[in-house]
Amino acid sequence: MSAPIVIGHRGVPGVRLEHTRPSYELAIEQGANYIEPDVVCSRDGHLVVRHENEISGTTDIAHRPEFADRKVTKVIDGIPLSGWFTEDLTLDELKSLRTRERLPDLRPQNLALDGEILTFEEVLDIAESATATTGRTIGVCVETKHPTYFAGLDLDLDDRLIETFDRRGINEASGPVVIQSKEVGNLQRLRDRTPLQLLQLIDLRGAAFDLADAGDPRTFADLTTPAGLAEIATYADGIGPHKSQVIARHPGHRLAGETGLVGRAHDHGLLVHVWTMRNENNFLPLDLRLGQDRRAAGDAAAEYRLFLDAGVDGFFSDFTQTAVQAVQDWQAAR
Repeated sequence: MSAPIVIGHRGVPGVRLEHTRPSYELAIEQGANYIEPDVVCSRDGHLVVRHENEISGTTDIAHRPEFADRKVTKVIDGIPLSGWFTEDLTLDELKSLRTRERLPDLRPQNLALDGEILTFEEVLDIAESATATTGRTIGVCVETKHPTYFAGLDLDLDDRLIETFDRRGINEASGPVVIQSKEVGNLQRLRDRTPLQLLQLIDLRGAAFDLADAGDPRTFADLTTPAGLAEIATYADGIGPHKSQVIARHPGHRLAGETGLVGRAHDHGLLVHVWTMRNENNFLPLDLRLGQDRRAAGDAAAEYRLFLDAGVDGFFSDFTQTAVQAVQDWQAAR
């Protein structure tokens, strides 16, 4: 992964529905180096692309009477959730649904859009086809969602990923794929099964579920220490921290300066790809907001420059065009 790269976070959800074909295709058209699907599993064992396995907020399933009896309450990674879950529906049933905007209050421009739930294989096909037509290598940066939970249902996400990569002949060091996870153990086990790049995601708060579930007291913050990064370097090629772990914020969301995480990670040979860059005021620090409308675009370009100056190797972005332009402008200025 050459630096700095742009990862189309679920496509371009700022202007298209996340995880849909038009979203991924637009991200590629606008210059993304990678597209990023989240994978969960269907009841009949297919990897499907959704932000979460609970899909009432991203599909029309709550308004489909034929699925009314599938609504249940489950505990996912220690959190009770009520709704409809991918692991309770077959692929054909999931394909019959229509996708919806996940953030309707912030992105009303997407409310008129709908789409089809994609399989992971279809996302790989999109990237492969675009590589052939554009002459650029379009990679896929896939996140496993709740791997411990799915393994407990005998629907192991990692097994299905490796089988897919083996069958397609891309389970090799030059394969255009990155595997990422907020859990630790599945990445450690994957290290012996694949030479593909692995990325340890690090959230701003809390702890990796598999560590907490095993009684390991380490938090996500512990993973950013020199000792934590040294361990990550034994099984992963990079980290994907929340952006506030790289440039901190004061209470009230004003910028508080660099944390030194990029330098510590680089000292251990780890790449740093931050998430998630977005244009809307709602997601920007107060210093870079323009006006009072949470949905309006702020000075996102300035935020990119701060992270580029901090030395990050790439971005997960909801607005590919903004990210690509910011990287180009920064490189030109240098």
